[in-house]
Amino acid sequence: MTLKAIKYGNGKLEVLDQLLLPTQTKYVNIKGVEDGWHAINKMQVRGAPAIAIVGCLSLAVELQQEVYNCKKTLRQEVEGRLNYMVSARPTAVNMKIAADDLIALVNSLDEDETVDVESMKLRFVQAIERMLDKDVSDNRAIGDNGSLAILSGKKMDGPVRILTHCNTGSLATASYGTALGVIRSLHANGKIDQVYCTETRPYNQGARLTAYELVQERIPATLLCDSMVAALMKKRHITAVVVGADRIAANGDTANKIGTYQIAVVAKHHGVPFYVAAPLTSIDFKIPSGDHIVIEERPDHEMTHIGDYRIAAPGISCWNPAFDVTPAELITGIITERGTFMPTEIENLRYISRQHMS
Repeated sequence: MTLKAIKYGNGKLEVLDQLLLPTQTKYVNIKGVEDGWHAINKMQVRGAPAIAIVGCLSLAVELQQEVYNCKKTLRQEVEGRLNYMVSARPTAVNMKIAADDLIALVNSLDEDETVDVESMKLRFVQAIERMLDKDVSDNRAIGDNGSLAILSGKKMDGPVRILTHCNTGSLATASYGTALGVIRSLHANGKIDQVYCTETRPYNQGARLTAYELVQERIPATLLCDSMVAALMKKRHITAVVVGADRIAANGDTANKIGTYQIAVVAKHHGVPFYVAAPLTSIDFKIPSGDHIVIEERPDHEMTHIGDYRIAAPGISCWNPAFDVTPAELITGIITERGTFMPTEIENLRYISRQHMS
C-alpha cells in the first residue's frame, strides 16, 4: 500500500511533513493559503504534482471557511491567492498551469448570470477536489506506459535494472508516483531485478524519501551516492534511467532536480536509455526551450548543514540551484499519461494537453 502524503476530506487538509522522514511520520494541518505556501516553500511537501494539488487544496480549505456576498469579491480573492501560491516554488510549472486553469474557471463562473455566489464557490471547490483523483489515474497510466516503453526497448532478456534520481513517488504526487510509478508497474509485473536510487544531495530526497518508499513497497533497491553513477553504469548493466520533471519546455528540454543533467550525460556515454516520466501538466508550451526556464536557487544552509549540524567550513560561499536542465537530445522518451513520446514530438501534444486538462 502506497504512502499517503496528502490527506483531504470534509474541508480539512493535512500533508506529511517530508522534512522529518524517514525518522518521523508526522502530518501538518493546512488551514489555508498561507499555511500551504509555507509548507511548499519549506519543502514539507515537494514534487511538482503534489505542489499543485496542495497549493490548490489549501485555497479550497480557506474558501470553505469564508462567506462571500458577491461574485466579484470571490473572483478577486481567488486570483490573488492563486498567483501568490505560484511564487512558493516558481520552477515547478504544474502549480502555474493549475492556477491559470482555475482563474479561467472562476472568471467564467463570474460571467455566468445563472450562477450565484454560493454555487460559484461550490463548483470551484469541486473542480479543485477532482484534481486528487485525476492525479492518481494519470500516474497509474504513466506507470503502465513507462513499463511498456522500457520493456519493449530493452536489449537483454530477463528482469530490468532501473536508476532513478530524487523522489517521484507517492510522496511527490497525490499517490502512486511518476518515475517511481513506472518502477511500481514494472515491479507489479515481476520485471524488476534492482532499482538504484541516488541520495540526491543537498536535500537527500533520494536517501530519505525514495529509499523509504522502496523499502516500504519491498522493491529490491540499492542506494548510491550522486558521484557513483558513472561507476555504476560501467560496472553493472543498467536497463534504463527514469526521472521526473518539474517543467518540460516545448522543445523537450526538461528541468528536474539538480544532478539530473549529469546523469543524462553519463547515460548517453554508456548507451543507457534516459526517460522522463511526467504528466502533461508538466509541459510548458509557453517556454520554447530550457534556456528560458527560471531555476530556483535555495538557501546556503541546505548545503552547509545536515539538520542543525554544520558540515561545511564556516565562511565558505555556496551556489545552490535546486534544478538543472537536461537537453532534449539526451532524452530517449517522455512518458506521459497519454503515451511515451520523443522530445521532438512534444510540440505536437499542445492540443492534446489542453483538451486533456479541460
